[in-house]
Amino acid sequence: MNFENLKPIAMEIKILGTSCPKCKSLEQAAKTAVAELGIDAIVEKEEDIMNIMNYGIMHTPGLVINGKVIVSGRVPSMSELKHFINQNK
Repeated sequence: MNFENLKPIAMEIKILGTSCPKCKSLEQAAKTAVAELGIDAIVEKEEDIMNIMNYGIMHTPGLVINGKVIVSGRVPSMSELKHFINQNK
């Protein structure tokens, strides 16, 4: 088998929340952090309340990296966000 042409799997970052201002702010901050860090990541927003409930968070916004809830109920600072992303590569 030749594995030379395989691409690494991109990091998956999900922002859990409806269209509240904090949720939108976290989504934009996550996209900015990914761009500044040069990370190959997919940033998605999850707005379906049933899917959000499956993560077990009680307060939005929520930050999920590679399926793991990292933060809920607040928007982390940019330095925290970058730390979380680097820590979960």
